[in-house]
Order: sequence, then C-alpha cells, then structure tokens
Amino acid sequence: MKIKTIITGAAGRMGKQVASALMQESDIQLVGGVDLKKENINIISGQTDSSLQVTTDLRALIAKTHPHVLIDFTHPASVMNNVRIALENGVRCVVGTTGLSASDSDAIRSFCQMNEIGAVIAPNFAIGAVLLMKFAQIASRHFDKAEIIEMHHDKKVDAPSGTALKTAEFMGHRDPAAEEETAVSLESQSARGERIGGIRIHSVRLPGLVAHHEVIFGASGETLTIRHDSLSRESFMPGVILAVREVMKLDRAVFGLDVLLDI
Repeated sequence: MKIKTIITGAAGRMGKQVASALMQESDIQLVGGVDLKKENINIISGQTDSSLQVTTDLRALIAKTHPHVLIDFTHPASVMNNVRIALENGVRCVVGTTGLSASDSDAIRSFCQMNEIGAVIAPNFAIGAVLLMKFAQIASRHFDKAEIIEMHHDKKVDAPSGTALKTAEFMGHRDPAAEEETAVSLESQSARGERIGGIRIHSVRLPGLVAHHEVIFGASGETLTIRHDSLSRESFMPGVILAVREVMKLDRAVFGLDVLLDI
C-alpha cells in the first residue's frame, strides 16, 4: 500500500522541494496540496515535470483524498490549525514548521495519545543537523561555557531557530553563574544574544543563507566548534521521507528526528 500524502504550504520553497522528493518514492503517493491560493504548481521530479493541484481548503482535501499523512511546512500562525484538522480526521502529521509553543507541543502530544495516532515534529530534518545536536550534547559534559550561532535566510519568521533551541535543550540547563568571569558590562547588552537555559543564542537573517548552525565551546586555552551547513533544501529530504514512513508505525507524538534515528 502506498502512503497517501498531502502537503500544507505546498506552493512554498520547502513545499515544492518536498513534493519533488515525494514523487520520486515508489511507496509514497502525493495526492494533493494546500496553500493560501488555489492553483496548479509545476513540480520538477527527476527528469520529468509534474503538476500538483493546490487548494485552500484542508478539510475538503482530506475528505476528497483520504490521505494517511499530512506534511506541514507553513507558518507558526497556521500550523496548529492544520495539525488539529489532520489529527481530528485520523491523518498522521509530519511537521517541519518551527515556532511552536510549549503549550502547542503539549496539545499535540495529548491529542495523539488520546487518539493513538502518530505525529513527528522536528525542528530540522537534515541528518547532519541532528548529529550536531547530539555532538553538542556530548561536548557540553566537558565544557562549562558555550554559545550558539544560527544563520538562516531572511524570510524565516522565527528566531532563535527551532534547531538552536533544540540544541540548547540537548545541552541541558546551564547555570548563568557559570558566566561569572564574563564582563558584567557585556551581560546587559542586547548584542550578546538571547539566553536560553543559560546558553546565549545569536540569530542571523540574510539572503543567500539556507540553514546554518554553529556551537562554540570555550575553556582555558582551547575552543571547540561544531558546525552544520544546509547548502540547499535537498538536505532535508531524506529526513522528511524517513518521517513519512516511520509516522505510519507510531501511536504517539515524537519530537525530534533523533528519536527515529535512534541516536
């Protein structure tokens, strides 16, 4: 049986990339898309061009196509409504939209548990980015001080990035008192970035960037830098495909691709 899939945010850059990737998989069938405007979009998949019908009505599309999985790459303001509609109709979710609040995550977790239906919510679908988080987790056991720099294209609406927040979470809560050697005059300056769990995160938004994350650890006489660069949106596709397949086996919400990769 093919996994029937729909995409919300289908006309966006990530939506088109996901559509192209899905069309190359023999066990996945792309049956429709949703976006703000009703239109047909051209999808380049392999050596052929295909057309995807896009509608504005998610409920109607679900009723018409009976999909197994919804993939959401939209906007923090709309993702929860899309997820609720999908889960209410028995459609599993793969969510790459970042900017979800803690209460949003709790609501998804509760609904999945109540209905015994799966969802995968991940801040980053690049395998290398997941490894960066894990490597940073290991390094944080041996370094007291670290900062994160995340760089994205100028159309990204949330900051810090979901990947940076998840990396900080992996690194664990760090006592701000550990920063006592840092000049006090610097601590109050906005240029020092936002402190998340005792770790400062700096966000850069510029055209030409895709997704780049760097964790810098410092100790007496040495530094350690762990960095991952997504040079194109193709880097996210293996993780998205993995999530589509794995979510069919789940009866709960999973947060982070690391759970599926078992790393």
